Amino acid sequence: MPRQRPPQAVESTTTRPTGTGSRTRLLVAVGTDKHPFDRLVGWLEQWHPGVAPRVELTVQHGHTRAPATPGATPFLGHADLQTTMAAADLVICHGGPATILEARRHGHLPIVVPRDPAYGEHVDNHQLLFARRLGAAGLVALCESRDALVAALEAGLADPGRFTVTTDEATAAARLAAVERVGQIVEGLVAAAPRRRSRPWWRPRSRVTDGEPTR
Repeated sequence: MPRQRPPQAVESTTTRPTGTGSRTRLLVAVGTDKHPFDRLVGWLEQWHPGVAPRVELTVQHGHTRAPATPGATPFLGHADLQTTMAAADLVICHGGPATILEARRHGHLPIVVPRDPAYGEHVDNHQLLFARRLGAAGLVALCESRDALVAALEAGLADPGRFTVTTDEATAAARLAAVERVGQIVEGLVAAAPRRRSRPWWRPRSRVTDGEPTR
């Protein structure tokens, strides 16, 4: 596994409102993949009771069971997802490239928990490979265990600014090119997988299909 750099957190050029009162707005997005992501949902359920008064939670859980937390919704339309992401103080997401890019575009250093095929969360390990590459480059806060996720969340609650990145146009374009290049590399690594996609999985989507958000 590549060694992870400290996340590249710098002052954002976008000003986001803070959470209601002293509460931190937290968005969790698992995407629209048909495979359940019970591991992430379970970690959230274990963590949330101890911080409930401090957190305003939105959980887009997709085809995963609804968590026993406030703010659970299966899907958010693209406009609603953008609005929620822009207003959030912290974003947790799966290892979907489009979701990661959108989070960074809104000024977030996303806390990324990649889906693992060993747990039936995806058909292959492309999210693991992709997220590890980005974690090694400091472009995401990579969390592959419950302890790592809890540590990132506690750091984010203490100082949300640690998970803020620059959003100026030149930097965003450079980041997009870098992420797409990483996607191409990882696509080559999984090219021998028995189930191939007609569209490269790393290419960001720009439109909503059947009212569901991009993956």
